Amino acid sequence: MAAAASSSATACFLSSPCPPPRRPRHFLRHLACAVATTKPAPAASSPSSSSRSLALPSTAPWPRRLGELIPAEAAGRLLSSAAGSLIVALASAVLILGDAGAASAFVVSTPRKLQADELATVRLFQENTPSVVYITNLAVRQDAFTLDVLEVPQGSGSGFVWDKSGHIVTNFHVIRGASDLRVTLADQSVYEAQVVGFDQDKDVAVLRIKAPKDKLRPIPVGVSADLLVGQKVFAIGNPFGLDHTLTTGVISGLRREISSAATGRPIQDVIQTDAAINPGNSGGPLLDSSGNLIGVNTAIYSPSGASSGVGFSIPVDTVGGIVDQLIKFGKVTRPILGIKFAPDQSVEQLGLSGVLVLDAPPNGPAGKAGLLSTKRDAYGRLILGDIITSVNGTKVTNGSDLYRILDQCKVGETVTVEVLRGDHKEKIPVVLEPKPDES
Repeated sequence: MAAAASSSATACFLSSPCPPPRRPRHFLRHLACAVATTKPAPAASSPSSSSRSLALPSTAPWPRRLGELIPAEAAGRLLSSAAGSLIVALASAVLILGDAGAASAFVVSTPRKLQADELATVRLFQENTPSVVYITNLAVRQDAFTLDVLEVPQGSGSGFVWDKSGHIVTNFHVIRGASDLRVTLADQSVYEAQVVGFDQDKDVAVLRIKAPKDKLRPIPVGVSADLLVGQKVFAIGNPFGLDHTLTTGVISGLRREISSAATGRPIQDVIQTDAAINPGNSGGPLLDSSGNLIGVNTAIYSPSGASSGVGFSIPVDTVGGIVDQLIKFGKVTRPILGIKFAPDQSVEQLGLSGVLVLDAPPNGPAGKAGLLSTKRDAYGRLILGDIITSVNGTKVTNGSDLYRILDQCKVGETVTVEVLRGDHKEKIPVVLEPKPDES
């Protein structure tokens, strides 16, 4: 019986004679009016009766049948709750289906949501971009037809602001062979640059521009001695002339060794990274996750000339000492032995280990100390010179070992050079001298 009554009430609700509203807001007004006019009916038989019927306006006969099934108080609460939920639901429907003008007042555009690591990367790029500059290398060329002398771009690269005095740090190969240099700051202002000094052996150069101090944002300098393989790094530069490009990666290797593009002298303790480094990134900064400078992007390993995921950066601990010397003295006073030595492959073919002295000029440190050069006798036979096997007790097997030892010495220091001369070894003291100035 109860089930039959329930289905009857449901059928009555669905077949209500109330005409369907033409618009959702009219239906809301109609439903609100019906709920507001609902009131308890008077007692049917006894004042003490606990089941009072729910009286509704005659325009909606279906609630009267609903009142016969449940007490009036419960029906009122049920109807009020259902009507309230329905009003909220239909109010939302009005925003969607109603007039566009009315709905547009409630539309709120949500901001783009970024993850914490994305926000950190965006902030790092925004804070360090003003410190990165674009360097254009200009060369003098003569037109073949008019014979006019023109300055044409022969290369470009990146750099970064070192201090408020206008010093810019970059790679030596970025400025090599330039007749004129121009530096473009982050605000697209262009300045003529003068070369303060450079170190060909470590591929580092320092320029200077006359720009207002408020436009110069020195890059924060970090430390490279405590780097770990796997930590995140960020490279900012101008690859292919596209200014201020950010690439990310990790440190994929430490203590690598590469050769200087200018002199072939090895550069030790180089940072290897898989952050994309392409032509034009040279001289740009390599940053850690805190935005501190940890290296200068200088070379890539790539058969095609584009990024292959193996890039190299000179560590900031090495760059810092070189830059300080270049700013103070305009050059780097690095000690030398004053010799020319044979390629490592030639010594290996002879079945020997060490550095074979090809030439020791008499006015150089080695020549003054008495080291012998390689020469030919009257019959054209080759007479080998001294073969350096150790310096200050440290074994020397190739040219890289010799350079590595000399990098740790100072100008004016006396070192003990052990050489293989003929079939016996000798120890010769040599006073190291500064490297001659490069033009």
